[in-house]
This record gives sequence, structure tokens and C-alpha cells, in this order.
Amino acid sequence: MKRILFVDDDAQLLEALRLRLRPRSRNWHASFAATADEAVGILERQAQDVVVSGLNGAQLLQSVGERWPQAVRIALASTDDPHRGMQLLPFAHQYVARTCPPQQLEQIIERCLKLQEVLAEPGLRTLIGRIRQLPAQPRIFARLQVVMANENVAPRDIGRIITADAVITAKVLQIANSAFFRRARRITNIEQAVMYLGFPGVRNLVMCAEVFARWPGKLSHAALDLDLLQLHVQQVASVAAVLTVGTRWSDDSVLAALLHDIGYWVLIQECPRELEQAVELAITQGIPMHIAETRLMGASHAELGAYLLGLWGLPYSVIEAVAHHHDPARPQAAQFDVLAALAVSIALSGTDDTDAFRSGPPRSGVVGPDFLLGLEAPFGWGEAEARAAGCLAKLERESAQRGGISRA
Repeated sequence: MKRILFVDDDAQLLEALRLRLRPRSRNWHASFAATADEAVGILERQAQDVVVSGLNGAQLLQSVGERWPQAVRIALASTDDPHRGMQLLPFAHQYVARTCPPQQLEQIIERCLKLQEVLAEPGLRTLIGRIRQLPAQPRIFARLQVVMANENVAPRDIGRIITADAVITAKVLQIANSAFFRRARRITNIEQAVMYLGFPGVRNLVMCAEVFARWPGKLSHAALDLDLLQLHVQQVASVAAVLTVGTRWSDDSVLAALLHDIGYWVLIQECPRELEQAVELAITQGIPMHIAETRLMGASHAELGAYLLGLWGLPYSVIEAVAHHHDPARPQAAQFDVLAALAVSIALSGTDDTDAFRSGPPRSGVVGPDFLLGLEAPFGWGEAEARAAGCLAKLERESAQRGGISRA
């Protein structure tokens, strides 16, 4: 039995929800509160899986996040007040228009409940639910702020900077897919997100001090280098772009590539000691990092990152790809999809996420030509290798011209 708490000072809205959800009483136990105090009382008596709040202000959602972080937090908000959306961004996982059809709200709640299948360990769900901020790279963040000072900057230029940082990418898409800017189809292309949010929306997000955490200090003593990790994900994303160009999976595949290691941002901020222990275990036993992480914590960076992205409302195809990118055969796909595109892109990228670790744990296993058999892929393995090689050569030339860090 899943427990959902609805909080709103509109008695008619609560009654309409009560009637609407009555057929779901076998699987959902719905509670209703008209005030924050009443909601807190319900939570103190019984933990809730999802809290949907339409109260004005972020105090209740902030309190829920601090005291009951395992609950998914959804804000019911007016679409004519996007500024309030920015205020709620650190405290709510998703944002739903007060005027949205009841069926849409039910579907969003169902998606949130389904996330428990992605990350089964309750303690880890609590850890992820507590996260309000993740660190954005200072140089990327500063560059974006400078560019945003020019109102004539093109969306493509803004999008190119945003995709250089996984955390900023995820946050832009989180707000672009919120109720304030909801479209019939979810947005997974960053340039489209920038155009849809508009210049003021992106600027408000970037300037909101509550959204991004401070970059972790003393990175020389950390288990891994997030700058190198970002280079890895960008290289994988570049390969994904050339492999899926012109296909219906292109935007989702590139996004999955950009975000597939965001779980490491979580671990380095929330569990640095456990991450160090996982590195030691991987090296001493000669096992991949994701296996060492699972043995120590009950889940790897892949599942942690997928659960976080799910809380933020990203498409399920991206969530699935991120969750299974180290074991792409586990979902038993019958045809080529976003997960398959990500797995092949990682295999042909010439890099591995372990390259960013300072102690050099073993590389993760990668897929090979047999992986594509029976998936009706739009290319054979030989063509995929050729496309990836051309892409990597181009990246190497561009890096050399900039005098930057080699991506190979």
C-alpha cells in the first residue's frame, strides 16, 4: 500500500482529488490536509511515499525534505508565477500545475512510485531525497554567467556551455519539464530547453544561489577528479550524437550520455568515505567500481544517479539507460533503444569513468559486436566504430587547437 499526502488550502480541490482517487484505494492510501500543521501531524503518525503540496511558500516542502527525505515532494503551483518555481526548486522534486488534468497528476505520482524499483534500498532513497544541491563546475558556471549578461547571445551558444556540466544540464531540464513550461512531449534537447525557458528563465536559474552547491574543495585529495569525469561524459555524448543522428533516440541518447555518471556527483558530495572504500575494494579484489559500490552500499553510482534523475522528472528512457549503463543486457531489450545507444557509445568512446579516479581501479566491462545482434540497430558494429573514430579524431583536433586537455 503506497501512501500519498495531498496538502492544499482549497477545500474544493482536496475534495475533487478525494473523489478522483477513490478507485485507487486498493493500492493507494491517500491522506488530505488543509494546513501545514495538519500535514506535519499526518507525517509524524505515518511516513508517506509522496507529498503533493499546493500551499503557497516553500516552508512545508523544506520541512518534509529535512525530516522525511524519503518522501517524493511534488509542488502544485500556478503556471503564471514561474518566479515561485525558482523559489521551490531546492525543495520540490517536481512541479505540477494546479490546473493540470487529474489523470496527469496520477501519472506523475505513478512514475514517482515506480522509481522505488530503480533504487530498492530505503536508506539510499533517503540519502538522495535529502539532496537539495549538487556542485556545478566553477569555470562553467562563471562562463555561463558572463554569457548570460549578453541578451543577444544565441540559444545554441548557451546550450553548448550548459552541456559542459552535468549538474547544470540536469537542472535546466528539470525546470524546463516542470508545470511552468509543460509541453505535450518532454524536452531532452538542451537547445530546445533554452529556447522554451527563454532568456529570463535560464538567467534566473543560473543566478539562483539556492540551486547549486559550492564546488568541493581539496579535489587533489578526493577519490576522483570531477573535471576529468566531465570530459569522459562529454566524449561519450559526442559519440552518441554521431551514432544516433537522424533517429528518434538522438536527443534522449545524448542526454543519457551527458548524465550517465551523475551518481558520482552524488557520491563525492554525500558519501566520500564510502567512495574511497569502494575504490580500495575494487583495486584489491580486481573488480569494476560499480560492483564494489554495490557490495558496500547496496547500489552503484548508476542506480543512485538514475533515481535522482527520476525524482527530477526526466524521461524514463533516460532513467533506464543511466541505471543500466554498466549492465545493458539486464532489461532484455528486444530492439535498439536509448540504453543500447549509450552502451555502444561508452564502449567506442575510448574512455571509461574509472579514468577519472586517482588510484586507477579496474575498468568496467564494455559491450562488443555481439551486443547488437537481434536489436535491429540502425548500424552494424563496423559502421559504429568508423563513426566513433571519426568523431574522436575531430575532438582530438579541436582539443589540440585549443591547447586543452586531450580527450583520448
